[in-house]
Amino acid sequence: MGVSEIIETTQYLTFKLEKEVCALDISKVREVLDSAPITKLPRTPEFVRGVINLRGNVVPVVDMRLKFGMTKTENTVNTCIIIVEINLDGETTVLGALADAVQEVIELGSGQIEPAPKIGTRLRTEFIQGMGKRDEGFIIILDIDRVFSADELALVQEGGERQ
Repeated sequence: MGVSEIIETTQYLTFKLEKEVCALDISKVREVLDSAPITKLPRTPEFVRGVINLRGNVVPVVDMRLKFGMTKTENTVNTCIIIVEINLDGETTVLGALADAVQEVIELGSGQIEPAPKIGTRLRTEFIQGMGKRDEGFIIILDIDRVFSADELALVQEGGERQ
């Protein structure tokens, strides 16, 4: 195989939000937990479900479906919390992302990823890193560092520190 034939691939963790398949760069994922008891925090945005105790550390949990304007995630046997590291202004924040189900780790090459769709100015797509092509469907590749604004993360962190 020649140097020109080497295709750079990235591994992604795929998960379900309602009927959509989304993915996160595996380097941002610390671990995946079964659903755990979540302690509700007062005066936080609706998408912040609360905090969990992760080996003695307080970790905020956000409902990804609510964050994206979907219905609230209902607990099922497949519901899980994806523990991710978010980088914001050079600071790392650990966060739990509530998802309907984790599917698998996949590899996608750059040729399998289309840029995020441009759908006018009213629909925010800056948190979509790209659209992965797989079989006959698409996988929404999220840029987890851009899903939450600095203000939203400050609210989440403040809530976690109050606990």
